[in-house]
Amino acid sequence: VLHVLVTIWSPLCCFRRTTECQPVFVTMKLKHLKTILDDVDSFDSPNVHLEQYPTPPDIAAHMMHHVFSQGEIEGKLVADLGCGAGILSIGAAVLNAGLTVGFDVDAAALQVCLQNCTDMEITAVDIIQWDLTRPPDARWRGAFDTVVMNPPFGTRTKGLDVVFLKAALFMSSGSVYSLHKTSTRDHIKKKSDEWGVNCRVVAELRYNIDRLYTFHKRDSADVAVDFVHFSPRKVPGSL
Repeated sequence: VLHVLVTIWSPLCCFRRTTECQPVFVTMKLKHLKTILDDVDSFDSPNVHLEQYPTPPDIAAHMMHHVFSQGEIEGKLVADLGCGAGILSIGAAVLNAGLTVGFDVDAAALQVCLQNCTDMEITAVDIIQWDLTRPPDARWRGAFDTVVMNPPFGTRTKGLDVVFLKAALFMSSGSVYSLHKTSTRDHIKKKSDEWGVNCRVVAELRYNIDRLYTFHKRDSADVAVDFVHFSPRKVPGSL
């Protein structure tokens, strides 16, 4: 049982009232960010049913550095869905997010995330144990400036990637940045069109997956993965 769970709705409200302050601009090189994220510990026993695969530090660094370059981390309220051990949350915190909230259903993964934050003296990360396959609480609608995630790819549970994406779009008032298998690109774009959301592939990445589960036949495999930016579609004539 996860003993350290943070009820953060009131702090979120407080944070929103203080974000008018001008943040201190911080420039960090990609190489430096990767070096920091190299120190983030991963799962000891990943859960196959949750499709847990650790995000490699180089991919996490490229993701978060790009999001930062778009002005969507510094001083912002950021959510990390399916945060696992917290590498994206920690990346956001290091890049001076106002507050990052990591959501995950797995208490063991959240313990690892909490320990990583403690070991790295990261204080601007809160965690919530939450099952993202359930309908989001209404209080989370548009609650975050930016959502980042490396969701389950839906390999074992069909459609799980779309469930996470729908939750992310519900919770974000702005952008969602996410990883999806390149083989599902057309499907993801079709869903985005159905929902009236802009979908842009920022980069195609090679995701190296080491042997984690008994059904893996090789020691490692490269999977083609899209790094995708989702944003609200502007209505013609609107401001």
